[in-house]
Amino acid sequence: MADVVQYRLERMINELDDLEQRMIFTRREIAEIVKQRRKFEYRLKRPSPLKEDYLAYIEYETQLDSLRGLRKKSVMRELQKQGLKTNKKMKKSVSDFAGVRRIVDIYRLAVMRFKGDIELWFRYLEFCRERRHGRMKKVLAQVIRFHPKVPGVWIYAAAWEFDHNLNVEAARAIMQSGLRVCPTSEDLWIEYLRMELTFLNKLKARKVALGENVGILAHDQISADEKQWRDENKDLYMPLNEEGEHNEGSDIESEKSRKKIDKFQEQGFSILRTIYSGAVEALPSSFSMRKKFLEILDATDLVNSEEMHKEILSDIKRDFSTQPGYWDWLARLEYNPATTQEISEENTHTQVEKAVQVYEEAVELLPSAIMFNQYANFFMGVTALLKGENKPSGLASQSASYISHLLRVYEKAETMGCIDEDLACQHISFYLQLGRLDEARKLAEKLCREKFSSSAQLCLLRVSVEVRHLTRDSTSPSKAELLSIFELLKDALTRVSTSEAESLWLMALKIFANQKHYFEKLVEISVKSLAKDGGPENGFSLSSAIVNFVLQKDGVRHARDVYKRFLALPHPGLAIYRTCIELESNLASNGDKDSLVNARKLYESALKNYDQNLRLWRDYYCMETKMGTSETASAVYWRARKILKDSSALVTQDLGALESLVSKSCVSCRTD
Repeated sequence: MADVVQYRLERMINELDDLEQRMIFTRREIAEIVKQRRKFEYRLKRPSPLKEDYLAYIEYETQLDSLRGLRKKSVMRELQKQGLKTNKKMKKSVSDFAGVRRIVDIYRLAVMRFKGDIELWFRYLEFCRERRHGRMKKVLAQVIRFHPKVPGVWIYAAAWEFDHNLNVEAARAIMQSGLRVCPTSEDLWIEYLRMELTFLNKLKARKVALGENVGILAHDQISADEKQWRDENKDLYMPLNEEGEHNEGSDIESEKSRKKIDKFQEQGFSILRTIYSGAVEALPSSFSMRKKFLEILDATDLVNSEEMHKEILSDIKRDFSTQPGYWDWLARLEYNPATTQEISEENTHTQVEKAVQVYEEAVELLPSAIMFNQYANFFMGVTALLKGENKPSGLASQSASYISHLLRVYEKAETMGCIDEDLACQHISFYLQLGRLDEARKLAEKLCREKFSSSAQLCLLRVSVEVRHLTRDSTSPSKAELLSIFELLKDALTRVSTSEAESLWLMALKIFANQKHYFEKLVEISVKSLAKDGGPENGFSLSSAIVNFVLQKDGVRHARDVYKRFLALPHPGLAIYRTCIELESNLASNGDKDSLVNARKLYESALKNYDQNLRLWRDYYCMETKMGTSETASAVYWRARKILKDSSALVTQDLGALESLVSKSCVSCRTD
């Protein structure tokens, strides 16, 4: 390995000498460059070099080459100030090319080592493209050979041939080869169409630059030079029938132009139809691809574009009329609140009515919650425009009708049995936005009592509506009102599982945090619920939330009493153990010895149930190293090594790294 590294360094001698002779780097700086390159070369020659080793080497060489360029410009300025000629001194030499050549060589080694890393290949390609390196075509061939199933590779190669080499035939051949290998790639089909239309536009622009008629390939009988000469020298001769010839010629020319077919538009239409047919055959179930084809068609001026537009819409309706997304897209073609522009009131109302007709047809054919959700979202977008600062003038007079129509949509969904949890919440929330609190309250009560009795989201919304209703006239509710809220929460909390009722429980604890009687009842309900379902290992922990509330409200003593009740349950969960350990550890760090004892007891109790939890052992060890003694820390460490089945995991985690600290503490104990 050392011989190879030395050989590669010796090959840099000419470059380094050149840098020194040109006064770009000093001898000391060159020695540092050699030192850094030797370090990187050894990293690349080890048995299993990492991808980061190659990237770090590339980053270093890139920065070094940038610095070389800046130093070279600085030296040239200094020579110019001294009045010396810089052409001979600073002409291109070996050091100007060595940096890029070395980076390309490192990239080549990297991609051969990590052939499957497509990101690395693209970095290699981008470097070659930016530096205009001659290996670009060879690298493209290699990446296509190793990754033929990646559509982006074919697109990149075709784009380089099309934009850089200006070789349309090669770009077309690459795209067609990519489509044969990846026929189910939407991006390939779309980019192929865009490439062909772009080429057609370039031909059309070239025709305009040459002074020919826009979009017409047929040439007149008189050449352009002859026509220009006649215009410049028309005073040299006088035709006998000047006026008649001119009028007759202009009429014939206008008649020809009316009869001629725009060859560019015709060819573009043919290309789009051919590619569209192939794409639909390869991807018959891709709705997004057909939408993109339609967008491209609308953005270009082609012959028979209206017929093609109708054909694509007909095909989409035939194949996707059973999908709610199709109807939503079709309606938003008529009027889209997200992208609408300022238009007249009459046109706006007409467009909205057309969109409504599409949605009405959709809910009759596909009566589903998804379809009604999209219908409602459309009108939510329309009503949101009415509340914005840039309110379209075309919607101002129709505000009340749109709001009432949206409410009818919600009611129709409920009547047809197509309402889901999200739609129900939207319905209630919309009533609240309109300030119709009583109607929102009645609707929430009805839905929670009938169809969505076990929905945590709807129960939470109902409780918030009730609280708003009770506190509408006064800031603090009465005892009777508190009792009604508690009964409502109690009914919801007993019906909804603890894992789904996080927001509901937090609201209940917040409302009754200062009501001791109701808070104790909530604790009783939580104990029963956790005894039935058990506590979680991670995520939201009801018992932990209650302990934190009690700690902030009543202090440490009451918090300990509460967490002991939870820990006495059959399956308290690891989350409550962590909360209690954190509480006691914080107190122990402030000098409370009893808290340290309690923390150790909690760790031992948790490890009885979770003895294979590596993080728990690590936290236990860290606590002992900070607040215990070296003997207790060593005991925890060796117990972990003995009990854990995967002892090798200790090496990869922080606990394994702390083994040296244990040995050091043992040595210090022996010396004492």
